[in-house]
Amino acid sequence: MKRNAISDLINWKNSADRKPLVMRGARQVGKTWLMREFGQSCYSGFVYFNFDEEDELKSIFETNKNPQRIVELLSLIAGEKILPGETLIIFDEIQECPEALNSLKYFKEKANEYHVIAAGSLLGTLLAQPKSYLVGMVNLLDLYPLTFDEFLEATDEALYAYYESIHKDQQIEEIFHNRLLEAYNNYLIIGGMPECVASWVKEKDPAKISQIQRELIEIYENDFSKHNGKVNSGRILMVFRSIVSQLAKSNEKFIYGAVRQGGRARDFEAAIEWLVSAGMLNRIYNVSKIEHPLSAFDKRDQFKLFLFDTGLLKHMAGIDNSAILLKADYQFKGPLTENYILQQLRGQFEVEPRYYSDKAGEIDFVLQSGTEIIPIEAKGGEDKSAPSFKRYITERHPQHAIRFSKRGYRKDGEITNIPLYLARKTKELL
Repeated sequence: MKRNAISDLINWKNSADRKPLVMRGARQVGKTWLMREFGQSCYSGFVYFNFDEEDELKSIFETNKNPQRIVELLSLIAGEKILPGETLIIFDEIQECPEALNSLKYFKEKANEYHVIAAGSLLGTLLAQPKSYLVGMVNLLDLYPLTFDEFLEATDEALYAYYESIHKDQQIEEIFHNRLLEAYNNYLIIGGMPECVASWVKEKDPAKISQIQRELIEIYENDFSKHNGKVNSGRILMVFRSIVSQLAKSNEKFIYGAVRQGGRARDFEAAIEWLVSAGMLNRIYNVSKIEHPLSAFDKRDQFKLFLFDTGLLKHMAGIDNSAILLKADYQFKGPLTENYILQQLRGQFEVEPRYYSDKAGEIDFVLQSGTEIIPIEAKGGEDKSAPSFKRYITERHPQHAIRFSKRGYRKDGEITNIPLYLARKTKELL
């Protein structure tokens, strides 16, 4: 299974400004596999240390601050010499040893010739703390579930080769359009969690996929219950379990009172921040103006929360596979489609997507590409554009306006219709 993030890791390795790298991402998105694959394919070798499995490792960092001495001791444990620039040092589950996490800054200051990469569950929550001692001392890389293109490469290499060949303004033959739509429907069901994708490639058993998804959700919820930090674990769980009902509302805007009757921002703000930092939820803000720079117009009290994986959201919503595969209309089609699109858009543009909503209507997503602002409409089928989207186009005449749908790739007046399966190629199709 190939991951696009490998190119980011190669760029990190070759960067003149390289610092120790911290990989963030939710549990089970493939961090450990990717680090080991990177070490094996791009270095003479790698040494792997897991702080959750090897308690004795902790003593090395508790008694030593000198990275050269740390490397000597790690070499003895690994049974091989650790060479600067040739051996990749991997620290996994590093959150279990705060001293090891802290040592990354000493590697940056005193031994940056060694290539060090670290990962672990909930690292995002630690690094998001205002007094994080690693700010400016490490490089960061966020890892998400497999995107549609990664899923396609893993499940159908021939179709992926065609997908990769698609370029701007290309006519997509109907046979390939239908095959790619079928792959898109499969992705909605399976999602991008590596275990689910690997299982589908091997067994093609939908029941097995559902079982894995159920078990993953149980793992996450158990993680919440074990959390004993400053944020109330019960409230984390309540927010997480409310996502489906929040997205099922007509405007999808997050309402604190929908988590618990009488709930207010002060009750659940910390829980939301925790889940976003942990990589479990994706948050997008409403903007007061559709103008550059978007972030200047964020309404911080108005936002939507989406799940980090569409397949898991489909499972949590209880959507039957037949509703997706038989092209039926179902109540949750819109939110599921938007969740998918956001999952594909993340990381393509330097500025995270927003949305726009006022009394006159709503625009599903707003993108910033350089100084250009791009309105986006998300359609789960072949529906026509909403009046508010058309009105914005008529009044503002943006350089680009995108409608994602199951229609073919074509221009409809001032609107470019991009098939849903091409959402991951949005930037290169502009």
